[in-house]
Amino acid sequence: MPHAGSTNDELVALTRAGSADDVPDFTVVATDDQRNGRGRLGRVWMSPPGACLAASVLVRPSTPSGRPLPAVAWGWFPLLAGLAMTRAIAQLLPRAESVGVKWPNDILIDGRKVCGILCELVTDAAGSTAVVIGTGVNLTLSETDLPVETATSLALVEASATDVDTVLAAYLTHLRRLVRVFESAEGDVQTSGLHEDVSRACGTLGFRVQVDIPDGSMVMGTAESLDAIGQLCVRLDTPATRAGELLAVGVGDVTHVRVV
Repeated sequence: MPHAGSTNDELVALTRAGSADDVPDFTVVATDDQRNGRGRLGRVWMSPPGACLAASVLVRPSTPSGRPLPAVAWGWFPLLAGLAMTRAIAQLLPRAESVGVKWPNDILIDGRKVCGILCELVTDAAGSTAVVIGTGVNLTLSETDLPVETATSLALVEASATDVDTVLAAYLTHLRRLVRVFESAEGDVQTSGLHEDVSRACGTLGFRVQVDIPDGSMVMGTAESLDAIGQLCVRLDTPATRAGELLAVGVGDVTHVRVV
């Protein structure tokens, strides 16, 4: 579409007002002029027209057995989307290994953010539950246009393509494949191999991280693994009273701590 306030808001509204016949699986709303984007934890996401891709995809999970996905499986959608975008961007870069997922929903190139992901559960008019997967990718932002100094764009890293059509097509291709594998395994990330694939792409693992917990407290430690429901498992070293404890982080803000 020429422009949108928020592609997630547009697709959520369409889904709530209709049924699977009206808004089928893998309906996509996309624009390069998003004027009121939203990020995780209520952050505002804005960009100059034409410089970024904003896209939202509706996924209506279906399984071979016809049973709904287990409740614990829904938390994997941001990570699957992150893996899909990582693979899409990697094929455009001189060094594919420079791109990875920062848990739970950012894509980094050499430690700088190029993309964010926001997933929202939604119930349609027929009572069916679906998920809207929103993503925003910095395509052609210059250094002066970047929202923060820790961001980057595909143009700045000399990607082989920075146009909306190429990036969106690559992302949707990878996302559809991953979602179909996930559905075929009834949401089991272990038997499908998706747990291993996401873990391999997750650049947060092995990093010392700071976790800002919603209650206002802060802890630090080393990110060791992802658990069965996609939470980040952190071996704490701060505060001293919790040193050695393994904390499973499902909600909170995680920051990579750089050694200087």
